[in-house]
Amino acid sequence: MSKRDYYDTLEVSRDASANDLKKAFKKKAMKYHPDRNPDNPEAAEKFKEAAEAYDVLSDSQKKSAYDQFGHSGVEGMGGGPNFNDVNINDIFGDIFGDVFGTRSQSRRQRRGSDLQYNLDLSLKEAVLGTQKKIKIPSHKICNDCGGSGAAKGTSPVTCTNCNGTGQVRMQQGFFSVQQTCSVCSGTGQVIKDKCRTCGGAGAIKETKILSVNIPAGVDNGDKVRLSGEGEWMKGGQSGDLYVAIRVNDNPLFDRDGRNLYIEAPIPFDVSIMGGSIKIPTLEKSISLKIPPNTQTGKVFRIKGKGASIVRDRRRGDILCRVVVETPSNLDKKQIKLLEELNRSLNQSKNYPGTDTFLKAISRIKD
Repeated sequence: MSKRDYYDTLEVSRDASANDLKKAFKKKAMKYHPDRNPDNPEAAEKFKEAAEAYDVLSDSQKKSAYDQFGHSGVEGMGGGPNFNDVNINDIFGDIFGDVFGTRSQSRRQRRGSDLQYNLDLSLKEAVLGTQKKIKIPSHKICNDCGGSGAAKGTSPVTCTNCNGTGQVRMQQGFFSVQQTCSVCSGTGQVIKDKCRTCGGAGAIKETKILSVNIPAGVDNGDKVRLSGEGEWMKGGQSGDLYVAIRVNDNPLFDRDGRNLYIEAPIPFDVSIMGGSIKIPTLEKSISLKIPPNTQTGKVFRIKGKGASIVRDRRRGDILCRVVVETPSNLDKKQIKLLEELNRSLNQSKNYPGTDTFLKAISRIKD
């Protein structure tokens, strides 16, 4: 079967730069690498094709021969891919590590997983900031073995399968893959006599109480990181704990960024003659002055009493929309008084909105 064009394999143009070639190979390798596609021969073959194409096109001499004579021009030139000439760690960084034949035996410190704790807050707590106590499952170093996991009077021994590196190298065709040692699980050590207290884990489970400082201005989805409070890792570094914020709905306020929105009823006499009403804020109630002839839908701005955002303590505003409340459950005497009042009113003067509306209807009829 004829080979695919190397440029088509990497999906690059013939004038692609060295950096473009590296990026294209990285993309293919991340997609088809055997570590990410175990027991998938099709992916392994595609990875092999991409590796071969990159080996040729990243080498100026091979590339020149290939551009002139095609696949036949590079036959016998170096016997296939050799990644010792390529700084593969520049390409993969910490994703695959040292997987292509470099000889470093250094072992990265293992790290526990990051964990998440969902914390519910009131709107007031989220806006003003607070301190919360949370309980989380955790581990503490076993006192009997000092964290080694070995029984008293014994010590872990070096793993003979990986020679203490925690990694083993497996050959797959023309390239080698470095994997975590299955015997010691990457620790580089094996425990022959396990500690009876912790069962060889090196730690015992406990419930830990943590104090979490919640900064002012947090909102739904924000996270507070507690370094080293995540999953414990024997012989390595604990992960981090992320406290995810969930702000409960407030019966009075809606929040939009820095501003808080509230709808407040006002008595009809206050809307006519003016007056003042009590408006809540997150700290205390304040008096809001209502001018005469205030109608439903009028919005009043109370500056500096809204919300802030994290890393910017400036407070937004409260926007209060008033709704005129008409009296209900009137007795006969009250209704008679209103009727007398209504007879004394002039439509165009006292009900300008109604007057305008009726005139508009009249024009439509005409």
